[in-house]
Amino acid sequence: MNPKIIIRPESPADISAISDVTIAAFATLEISFHTEQFIVAALRAAKTLTVSLVAELEGRVVGDIAFSPVSISDGTGKWYGLGPLSVLPEVQQQGIGKALMAEGLVRLQGLNAGGCCLVGHPDYYRKFGFDNLPGLQRALPKSGLHHAGQGVAASGGRLRSRVRLSALAGRKLCR
Repeated sequence: MNPKIIIRPESPADISAISDVTIAAFATLEISFHTEQFIVAALRAAKTLTVSLVAELEGRVVGDIAFSPVSISDGTGKWYGLGPLSVLPEVQQQGIGKALMAEGLVRLQGLNAGGCCLVGHPDYYRKFGFDNLPGLQRALPKSGLHHAGQGVAASGGRLRSRVRLSALAGRKLCR
């Protein structure tokens, strides 16, 4: 990673840049509904961004990561949803996402998190200890569809549940 990269908590002055970074990072991903910036804004408005970090390079925000509480249908507590993790395309493949992920997971450990789940590219997130957990599903707020999720449980136990971003329940995410 570029030694000039600074990982720090987001500040109010970063909000517009975080939105811009997120839009740019997901612009060409076919698997995206291109609503990631709205998800972050809704979580921020609900005051449920438990951990929100930015990567700064020469005074410019070039990446961000967010973690928020999730509800697990079987009552398992202290789980968090990761996402989005965004890095500007022109600085990807430089370790910025890895640095954001590492610092975010350290901060979740500091909160005694029971686990963390996400929806994303399996090969990328396996580098950080994530794996597909059979039975872990996420309900997409807009469509009601269920997508397999990835999760890592601190206890290593099996989880057969649905995951829901509590702050987004019932909200329509659109442009």
